[in-house]
Amino acid sequence: MTSLVIAEHDNASIRPATLNTVTAASQCGGDVHVLVAGKGAQAAAEAASKIAGVSKVIHVEGEHFAHGLAENMAAQVVGMAEAYSHILFPATASGKNIAPRVAALLDVGQISDITKVDAADTFERPIYAGNAIAIVQSLDATKVITVRTTGFDAAASTGGSASVETLDGVTDSGKSSFLGAEIAKSDRPELTAAKIIVSGGRALGSNEKFHEVLEPLADKLGAALGASRAAVDAGYAPNDWQVGQTGKIVAPQLYVAIGISGAIQHLAGMKDSKVIVAINKDAEAPIFGVADYGLEADLFNAVPELTAAL
Repeated sequence: MTSLVIAEHDNASIRPATLNTVTAASQCGGDVHVLVAGKGAQAAAEAASKIAGVSKVIHVEGEHFAHGLAENMAAQVVGMAEAYSHILFPATASGKNIAPRVAALLDVGQISDITKVDAADTFERPIYAGNAIAIVQSLDATKVITVRTTGFDAAASTGGSASVETLDGVTDSGKSSFLGAEIAKSDRPELTAAKIIVSGGRALGSNEKFHEVLEPLADKLGAALGASRAAVDAGYAPNDWQVGQTGKIVAPQLYVAIGISGAIQHLAGMKDSKVIVAINKDAEAPIFGVADYGLEADLFNAVPELTAAL
């Protein structure tokens, strides 16, 4: 029984979500192999070989793998699938794009967003915005799985000594091509990897106030900035800052929720945070039900005072 983890990388380094996925794969039993497919991705393959718990890295080179196009990645994974009992992807935008194609081509059911491995064929996953946990058993010979990375500790990125095997890749499917990317530049930590997140809601009232109130606090804490869906919909923050069921799932060491009521959609994306601090003037706000520390106060007074005290 061997598991294959599909690595997310930038051709130079391995992205953090891969480390959590390796932990999930190791709990399925047997050896763990990692697929690194890219263009000029030798450095990423070497980085993958150092991940604790990985026994082999399969390195595939090709221009058509340079940007992780789903059609080509799925074809590559399907071509290797016969050797594996489990194929695991991080439940990121990329993983959610490739995994369903692999499952469809293999004619098996996909097991999505797992948060726990109970046995090699049995997994737990949240449903109803995290209000219930479904226990799912799969009898498929090959199990295609996406992993909610907040549910698993990250494997150590050093200490491993896996062999690196170079494999000829499948040919370009020709079904899609990479035209370009517009990548937001920020000096702040990436939201899903940040240890501290300062997140704001609609109560901030405007884009200007959102940045004026939250940025000094985030700067003091070295934190990433997040937002509720209501704040994003109102135009206070960009889409890629959204935390919640339809945004990003995060589990930082510290999550500071400012002016966020705590709708179930938002709670589903951050309730696994280690410490939750909530600031809201509504004593009945649902966010206080999950917060470790709650402050009932006007955020426009409380947040500047907190920032000044740090």
